[in-house]
Amino acid sequence: MNTLSLFKNRPVASAFALALAVGVPASFYVAPAPVEAAAGDLDRAVDALRGISTMKADFVQTDRNGQAVSGVMTLKRPGKIRFEYEKGVDLLVVSNGKSMYMIDYAVNQVQRWPIRNSPLGALLDPNRDVKKYGRLIETSHSDVVSIEVRDSDRPEFGVITLIFQRDASAPGGLRLTHWVALDSQNHRTTVRLRNHRYGMAVADSTFRFRDPRRTSRRPG
Repeated sequence: MNTLSLFKNRPVASAFALALAVGVPASFYVAPAPVEAAAGDLDRAVDALRGISTMKADFVQTDRNGQAVSGVMTLKRPGKIRFEYEKGVDLLVVSNGKSMYMIDYAVNQVQRWPIRNSPLGALLDPNRDVKKYGRLIETSHSDVVSIEVRDSDRPEFGVITLIFQRDASAPGGLRLTHWVALDSQNHRTTVRLRNHRYGMAVADSTFRFRDPRRTSRRPG
């Protein structure tokens, strides 16, 4: 099945995009780093996230069945992000700095959540201390840093894991390569980033959207 036929199934499409927008609340499970040296990596990951002022990257989002859709992610601190899907996919995920929205232009619907209830809260909010919300996961590669975020008291919100690779050219010396979201039904969604660009001018209007509930026109 190709990506466009995948998105003809609206329930599947919505679940696919929602993996970007909802899942983990503001209070996370706290666990110690697995080894002494890992504490430095957690600090570096926090610095890497806070060191991003603006970023663009191409993304590929893959569901548990291996079906994928691509697009472009634009990030601007504080709290703004936009996932523009490939041509033919009438979905948009965007945060304006306060709330996260999923806009489905095919059925003229908009869903909204506070950023603090988003699994991407650690990425979007520079004032949050990731060290209080997640824990390092040991990896088999010394150049890879992995942070797991979960709420052990609310398993229905699932788990998200942020994965970084050491890269001297990236802010803080770590490049966010991908994240994996796992919901309470063990449905896994992976978002991989490539072609990272940092520090460009990004207008705030990038994070606005046309509300389809106010018009029946398709996005132009």
